[in-house]
This record gives sequence, structure tokens and C-alpha cells, in this order.
Amino acid sequence: MSVPFLTLLSYLETGLCVAALLAILIKKQWVDYWALGSLIVARVLSNALLMCIWHFAGHRFSKQIAYDLYFSVYWSSLAVESIIALLVVYTVFRLAMEPLKGLQTLGMLIFKWAAGISVLVAVGSAFDPHMKLTDNLVAAISQLQRTQSILTLCLLLFVCFAIRPMGLNYGSRIFGVSLGLGMMATNDLVQSVWLVFGDPHMGTVRSLANGLMICVTLALWTTYFALPEPKRRIIVLPTTSPFLRWNQISQALGDSPGFVAVGGVPPELFAPAELEVMRRASLKMVTPFPQQIDAPIQASASRAI
Repeated sequence: MSVPFLTLLSYLETGLCVAALLAILIKKQWVDYWALGSLIVARVLSNALLMCIWHFAGHRFSKQIAYDLYFSVYWSSLAVESIIALLVVYTVFRLAMEPLKGLQTLGMLIFKWAAGISVLVAVGSAFDPHMKLTDNLVAAISQLQRTQSILTLCLLLFVCFAIRPMGLNYGSRIFGVSLGLGMMATNDLVQSVWLVFGDPHMGTVRSLANGLMICVTLALWTTYFALPEPKRRIIVLPTTSPFLRWNQISQALGDSPGFVAVGGVPPELFAPAELEVMRRASLKMVTPFPQQIDAPIQASASRAI
């Protein structure tokens, strides 16, 4: 009974992925949520390949070959989805902080460094010279997924605290995408703990719970993009607001300095029309030296003598 239900969940997940992707395209939100759309596309392709391998196992090729193909596609797609999920977190943070350009620039810079260092540490710490190559890859991908899940939960926490100061509300697509990412991240962390400390005979139950959570998340995203989004409020911050102060500091630190011409500029850098305009302007600025001041100057000179 559980195996047909898992198959049904796989088809349902694929259908919900297509529905969410159509909702993003119909609402013309691909420019802002291209990373989320790419994550959904990657999941559709992964599910399609895995279902094909599962369907043809034992018919077109042996079960051992099917297992090897399933193993390779599953873990490769998991690594790709983890990397794309980091891009989703990045784009959601950029959209949430869009009204405060200074904090947006500073926060995106900090996020890039934090994500890059976290990924390098996660992948580097997973490798063990005493393990097989496939075991090292599985450990690295699992650690990468846990790192992405932690960063996603941090984003969800930030959006929940900053939803009012940023002019957002609970009907905003930014909040909906963040909530769905947080649900998937929590599910991934629970699944990883379950793999380590859970009963190995409960693998089917774990797969059912994982499939149900993913379907709920996709249904949530489809609903948020299908429904009209409430208009974002204009941010009105008091002068004592820390958001305003830090935004001003970030803008001041991020401003590029001005430039002046130290040496002479050769005429070859200007077009002939520009040279003609400057020549005529300089002719208008030249005035003859006033002659009426010669007499006072001569008189003062004679008195000095």
C-alpha cells in the first residue's frame, strides 16, 4: 500500500511543480523569482528522471544498473537543488530589503561571504581519506544541504521580525516564499537527523512524510503566486529607528568617491563638435581689460614718487 502511495505522491509533486511554475509565469514574476522558478524546474526534471528509472528497472536494464542510475541522479539533483536554494535565499533577501538600498547592499555582501565560507567549510569537513569517493560525495552533499537549511531558517527568522518595518505583510509573496523555504529546510533537517538516529525499518514512513511536506510547500507557493498580492506599504521610519541609521551608514560607506582631472586633458579625447563648443564658450568669457583704472594707478604712482 505504501509503494503505490509514494508513486502517487511523486506524480502529485510533479503536478504541483508545474502548477507553481505556471503561476509564476502567468503572474509575470519570473524576473524577481527566477531562482525559485529554477529550483522548481530542477525538481521537475529530477522527478521525471527518477520516475523513468523506477519504471524501467528490471525491464529495459537490470536492477543493479537501475540502482546505480537512481543513486547518481538522486544525489546529483540534491546537490544542484541545494545550490539553487541558496540563490533563492539570496534573491528573497534582496527583495525584502529593496526599500533600504544601503542595508540591501551591505546585507547581500555579508550573505555572499557567509554562504561561500559555509559551503567551503561544509564540503571540506565532509571528506574523509579513509572513506570511498561515493561516501565522501554523499557526506559532502548532505552537509551542503544542512548548511543551506540553516541559512534558510535564518532568512525566515529575519523576514518574520522585519516584515512590518520593511512594509510587508503575511500575504506578501516574499513571506510566502520564505515560509515555504523554511518548511522545506525544517523537513530536510528532520530527515537528516532521522537518517542518523531513526529506525532503519521506518524508511518508508520517512519517505511518506518527506513527500507530503514537499507537496504542502509547493501547494503553498502555488497559492501565494495565484492569489493577488497586497500592495507593499510605504516605509515610514522614525528618526531614531536603527534601520534608518544603519541604512544611512551603509549608504555612506558604499558611496564611490568623486574624481577630478589632475593633469591636462589632450584635445584628442574630445570630439570636433565638443571642441567647437568649448572654443566658442571661451571666446564669450574673454573680456578686455578695463582702461579706466589706468589713471588712478598712475596718480597713486606719482604720489608715491
